[in-house]
Amino acid sequence: MRPIFDAHLDLAWNALHWNRDLTQSLDDMRGHEAHMTDHVARGRGTVTLPEMKKAGIQVCLGTVLVRSKPEVNPTAGFSRIDLDFQNQAITHAVGMGQLAYYQMLDELGAIKLLRTASDLQQHLHAGKEDPAEPLGVILAMEGADPIHSPQQAEFWWNHGLRCVSLSHYAQGPYAPGTGIQGPVTPAGRELLQEFARLGMIVDLTHCAEPAFFEVLELFPGPVLASHNMCRELVPGDRQFSDDQIRALIERDAVIGMAFDAWMLTPGWIRGESSPSCVSLAAAADHVDHICQLAGNVRHVGIGSDLDGGFGTEQTPHDLNSIADLQSLSTILSNRGYSNTDLDAIFQGNFVRLFLENLPQK
Repeated sequence: MRPIFDAHLDLAWNALHWNRDLTQSLDDMRGHEAHMTDHVARGRGTVTLPEMKKAGIQVCLGTVLVRSKPEVNPTAGFSRIDLDFQNQAITHAVGMGQLAYYQMLDELGAIKLLRTASDLQQHLHAGKEDPAEPLGVILAMEGADPIHSPQQAEFWWNHGLRCVSLSHYAQGPYAPGTGIQGPVTPAGRELLQEFARLGMIVDLTHCAEPAFFEVLELFPGPVLASHNMCRELVPGDRQFSDDQIRALIERDAVIGMAFDAWMLTPGWIRGESSPSCVSLAAAADHVDHICQLAGNVRHVGIGSDLDGGFGTEQTPHDLNSIADLQSLSTILSNRGYSNTDLDAIFQGNFVRLFLENLPQK
């Protein structure tokens, strides 16, 4: 089994907003939800901590995910009642609740929170010595809304936050997200200055244009894309254009492959399309595309997003749980990728980026 670094999982959001006990087996979690009808993904989840262990995931970015929207209305465009709150004060408080969940899992020994390069190195070494070593989690934030003001970035840094995207969907306080276009806001510019001072890593996933290119101009520090695919293969502003991918390659970023079906294949219609129309091989197509643009495998990783508000109704037909990510190894090997290449894609590229850019101690 090939070790995996998964650069995007919304673990705390699933626990607090979907009321999922992530310490359960996958079968038990699905069974608990079998009678629930509030969302089509109920009973079809693919991620729990034991299932991640089966998948060979040694480290992940665990997100804080909550948004500040003036109108909380699940029928209004990008708004979702399980994500959106009326102002940043509330958003901050909800985000702190998600942080508390990770801290509790750490106290219970279910995960190990990693803050430094030394923490990461020691965790990877311990995992080689002891298969029972718990999941390592680096705290990330999908959309910076829970940071109440740019001056509060240091507060979050001191609580272990190490990677942040400025926006999620629609307009956020710091930048526009998927579905719209626009510049970095004045507050966003100030936040980037704070990130540079602190040593934060910026995640460009969901950052709309022209803000995407502004961030690269304004922010001198390390960048990545935790879970993003290629617009050349799947049209739409959720994916990156080749120009965006080249810009990330120039900054030595790593782009994590996501496994949400609508990002893998063109023409997917949520609630209508069937998983039978897409397989894990589609993800290999995106890996190939980025590697061809780069001329190497240095800039591709895994950012599965498999707990991002969907389940097997919206995954490739040959992915029933997060453990099936291991099948991508065979698919890529059959396309000529060497074991060294696969080690880099599955874990090594993101490990390198974080060892180089986390505080050393």
